Amino acid sequence: MSLHPSLQTYADAWSHSVEAISALVQPLADADWNRATPCPGWSVRDLISHVIGMDCEILGDPRPIHTLPRDLYHVRTEHQRYMEMQVDVRRHHTAPEMLGELEYTIIRRNRQLRNENRGPEATLRGPLGTEQTLEVAMRRRAFDVWVHEQDLRVALGQPGNLDSPGAYVARDELLQGLPKVVAKRAGAPANSAVVFDVSGPVEFLRTVRVDAEGRGSVDGAPSLGPLATLGMEWETYFRLACGRISAERAAGDVKSEGDEELVAAILAHFAVTP
Repeated sequence: MSLHPSLQTYADAWSHSVEAISALVQPLADADWNRATPCPGWSVRDLISHVIGMDCEILGDPRPIHTLPRDLYHVRTEHQRYMEMQVDVRRHHTAPEMLGELEYTIIRRNRQLRNENRGPEATLRGPLGTEQTLEVAMRRRAFDVWVHEQDLRVALGQPGNLDSPGAYVARDELLQGLPKVVAKRAGAPANSAVVFDVSGPVEFLRTVRVDAEGRGSVDGAPSLGPLATLGMEWETYFRLACGRISAERAAGDVKSEGDEELVAAILAHFAVTP
């Protein structure tokens, strides 16, 4: 048997992004591995450690037995502590060690994907002992690796792949959190609508509608009388949604119309990643 057709999109997106990551770090000088990235508290080495560690967990490798230092300012939640374990245990690894483990992990994961015969509804262990379907796990993995590819590109000054397969997985993943941003976090009133007009390499228009009970939903139909409209480039959108830039930093790149207070509240609560 081969990979289920509904999972192939996520396998292709993961493969495209992880190969791009490998190509980005292969020629790096030792000092470049310590460059800061847009991911708070993480260097280039840390991002690669995270990519390796999470794929190793999907492969079924045991998590490292390791005690985190107490002075990691960017680690505040249990989820962050969970993610930091795979990173901190590799902080003193050399560049050749990192490259070797990355390449070996990619080989193992590609083999795993070639031999994967479970359906998308199969369940497996996720972070912090949660259960998730294989489809959710693969979608989130493709999303995560693409976002970190973009983090690396910013750190290394090598933009690209803003419209790669992973970008479209990221778009769909981030849009799932948009109703909560508008309806709950920003407090858009009942029976209102907010339009997001995103341009650039990944272009889309979405409307978040808040019903009479205050519940939000998102669709692709335009609204004739939105309470607010926000327009921005795709790169601004995903960096805001992934918490890579603040609302203040993005202010000059967002064009808005309508309720200014609501727009400000939406931008202030735009990040949907942990």
